[in-house]
Amino acid sequence: MKTTLSNRTKVKRLSDRGHYDRETIHAILDEALVCHVGFVVDGQPYVIPTGFARIGDDLFIHGSSASRMLRNLATGVDVCITVTLIDGLVLARSAFHHSINYRSVVIVGKAKLVEDAHEKSKLLEAFTEHMIPGRWAEVRWPTELELKATSVLKLPIEEASAKIRRGDPKDDEEDYVMDVWAGVLPLYMKTGHPVPDKKLQDGLEVPGYVSEYRRNAF
Repeated sequence: MKTTLSNRTKVKRLSDRGHYDRETIHAILDEALVCHVGFVVDGQPYVIPTGFARIGDDLFIHGSSASRMLRNLATGVDVCITVTLIDGLVLARSAFHHSINYRSVVIVGKAKLVEDAHEKSKLLEAFTEHMIPGRWAEVRWPTELELKATSVLKLPIEEASAKIRRGDPKDDEEDYVMDVWAGVLPLYMKTGHPVPDKKLQDGLEVPGYVSEYRRNAF
């Protein structure tokens, strides 16, 4: 099933890299940890990085109820959310044709405030599980006061597109005979060794979902 194709999300530059199916878009969103939220207030544009979570065909962002970004988005202003995953550096024979292998998503629309406390609690679970699956079952859940201090916004993943670059450099034909190494240097997110909190209780082992944590889809 595809998202709604519009002039705002149709890939025009290198259109063959555009993807509009939900499976591709959802997979990129589910791997990413941070999105960038673009909006305009009184003629001034802002782009703010923040965490997010996807449930079905909706994307959710959250933060302090005092957040300028969330307060303005809740009024129904247009918003553009982007996500980018970097998969490799593309090293060509010429400086001009160097590039990056990437997977990205653009979503535009209007966000709505989630007001139901029970739904907000379930969404905070989704945010936690998106960051590190298995964590919610072990931690203290939000109190009523914490829920009141938190705003959650929902944006339908309806007007959206993905753009993906894969593969080798695309050099000019005459440059392929050059004695210059060319190819792709893959980049991956790699976890380090877990560092315990200095105030951690004695005898607590690192959970398996932490020690075995992986983010990359491949």
